[in-house]
Amino acid sequence: MNAAPNTLNPLEQAIWRTVAYVDLFDYPLTAVEIHRYLDGAVATPSEVATALVGSPGLAEQLGHRGGFFYLRGREEIVQIRQARKRRAQQLWPDAVRYGRFIAQLPFIRMVAVTGSLAMNNVADEADIDYFMVTENGRLWLARALVIGVVRLAARRGIVLCPNYFVAESALVLPERNLYTAREIVQMVPLFGHAVYESLRQKNCWASQFLPNAAGLPLVQIPEPEPARWPQTVAELPLRTPLGGWLEQWEQRRKIARLNSQQTSQQNGTSESCFTAVICKGHFQAHQQRTLTAYEKRLAVPD
Repeated sequence: MNAAPNTLNPLEQAIWRTVAYVDLFDYPLTAVEIHRYLDGAVATPSEVATALVGSPGLAEQLGHRGGFFYLRGREEIVQIRQARKRRAQQLWPDAVRYGRFIAQLPFIRMVAVTGSLAMNNVADEADIDYFMVTENGRLWLARALVIGVVRLAARRGIVLCPNYFVAESALVLPERNLYTAREIVQMVPLFGHAVYESLRQKNCWASQFLPNAAGLPLVQIPEPEPARWPQTVAELPLRTPLGGWLEQWEQRRKIARLNSQQTSQQNGTSESCFTAVICKGHFQAHQQRTLTAYEKRLAVPD
């Protein structure tokens, strides 16, 4: 995947690839963002900045306006990004409020925002995507409680999408590609920061794709951790044989239902996964569509 314009040197090609990837989402980048998300190349911020302002080859390929870089001829996406950021600012209070509520439910150990909101790139009618980590052996009970919160929020016209749960024993994500690497480094942890750090460490493979993206995401929401004692008390009646039976019952019935939904709706194109330690409800194959579109763009440079 290195078919950027062959007139560019390796760093310039990496910059071009980085801008080309986010162009799929109508998302121009600042120089700081290009450095963080640089595709497969190690570089310093100053090296990236120098290339952006001093490379004749990049000047032919990229446009620049208002501090943003984009593929030449795509200047309209600067206004799109600005409009979507305003929409994101409207969603963040709800994302944090419901994220805090979810973080206090039994057996929830981490809550992070993913998807378009994590990048402040929210289109109209977008929802709030959450990635959650649960205690081992209670993923499906925790998910059932979260779905209750989703339904309460829906009554107020707020669409929550808790589409990825993993147990603490399954922090190493199975997919290893650019799309998943970006999801990892872009996610915005709200609560459970110690677990978030463990997640990042266990998925250090992401640095093969994004070697400059260590550390916290560029979007940060500083929130104090909620008190743990109410959660601990609420977990007590579910740390029993009855709680174990309920977990197994909920797991069996929901996996069967979700697998049936996956088969009937997506005809094998789904990227969903449902096991005792993972509940990944990605029915729309967005990852594969994105990677396929990116590969086509790399194969035929603009």
